[in-house]
Amino acid sequence: MIIIHATFHINPAKEADFLNGITPVITASQAEEGNISYDLHKAVGQENVYTMVEVWTGQDAVALHNKSAHFTAFAATAAEYLTAPLNLKAFEGQVLS
Repeated sequence: MIIIHATFHINPAKEADFLNGITPVITASQAEEGNISYDLHKAVGQENVYTMVEVWTGQDAVALHNKSAHFTAFAATAAEYLTAPLNLKAFEGQVLS
């Protein structure tokens, strides 16, 4: 299982545009084969900071996602919303019983 945390520091003037742009990406990504979850979380106590938490069945699913039309279209415009570089962390995990 691959877990990805992508943290976005959003320009306050562009927050509504960011949310409008990323909502279709979330919906399409959640429908992808190999996606376990794909959820956007707003940070508590940090204005305009969001973290996308993605969980995938494996690296093949991540690779297909990274080539998808919805992801590549959003990625091409994401920098216009940011006030800091995207902070991306990937983890390999397993379900604990």
